[in-house]
Amino acid sequence: MVRDSRTLTAVLGGAVLGGLAGYLFFTDRGRQMLQRVEPAIEDFARELNTFRSTIQRAVDVASDSWGALSDTTGADRARGSNVH
Repeated sequence: MVRDSRTLTAVLGGAVLGGLAGYLFFTDRGRQMLQRVEPAIEDFARELNTFRSTIQRAVDVASDSWGALSDTTGADRARGSNVH
């Protein structure tokens, strides 16, 4: 029963996506819509790449900071000092 439901959902989803792709690529109105939307999609993709780069820099900084902290605490333990 669940398998049949999933199959039906996949088939309907594929039909909807296929119909949408056919409309956008094979009709004049669909191509016009794509031309209007394409710059917004490109801007969105550019913003996502900028966001990804920012997140990667933040991860790198956090990793470097964690490494420096680990090195510092490890060096204190190696010297045998008790830091409270």
